[in-house]
Amino acid sequence: MRVPNSVVLPVGTHVDCCQEEEVEEKSRDIMAKIAAMLAERKSNLAHFINNLEGSEDPKFYVDQWEKLKEMESCTLTILNLVAVNCTDHRDIKKLEATILEHVKNEELFPEVVRVLPPIYRQVEAAIVAIAQSEEMADHGMMDFQYLLSKLSQRQHLASLGRELLQDILRYLHRIGLLVWYEEIKHLESTVFLQPTFLITMFKLLVRYRLVQQLESIS
Repeated sequence: MRVPNSVVLPVGTHVDCCQEEEVEEKSRDIMAKIAAMLAERKSNLAHFINNLEGSEDPKFYVDQWEKLKEMESCTLTILNLVAVNCTDHRDIKKLEATILEHVKNEELFPEVVRVLPPIYRQVEAAIVAIAQSEEMADHGMMDFQYLLSKLSQRQHLASLGRELLQDILRYLHRIGLLVWYEEIKHLESTVFLQPTFLITMFKLLVRYRLVQQLESIS
């Protein structure tokens, strides 16, 4: 909700646990709840903005007002929900095809037609090779400076500089090939070449009824 021009594809899982008519009913219900949530958010933002503008000293609330106006301007496109049975490979392929179809939609993603410099592809291929090499640890974490030195050892990337690599990593982060939290001070020097490792780690840490599970331990 805070990212400008976001595009969200809701995915409903566990279709195999429902009857066919239930899937359609639940899909409609989910989409209706999302629409209601967005409408409530829009109404709340307008209410907060009006309160600040109508206060006795609005100049004291300029920072809050600007943040609220910025949030109000963030458009959110919600695509039709895709219901899948995660135990059926055909459904996974169907979801994959749906995602690719949307990503290629120039109206949703105007930047999809942007032509990237050849060095972007060269660095991407080199990073994939490093991530798949035997010397790469399972966690896929690598120091930014060490990654730069590894890439610079390749003849066609010898002139690769820090700033250019940062730009390329931002692009690769956006398309999901890797994860780089440059805005987090303690993580800005670490590049995650294996994003699936983070998913596995989060699954261990973030789980349903975690507090209750911890409290049940003597």
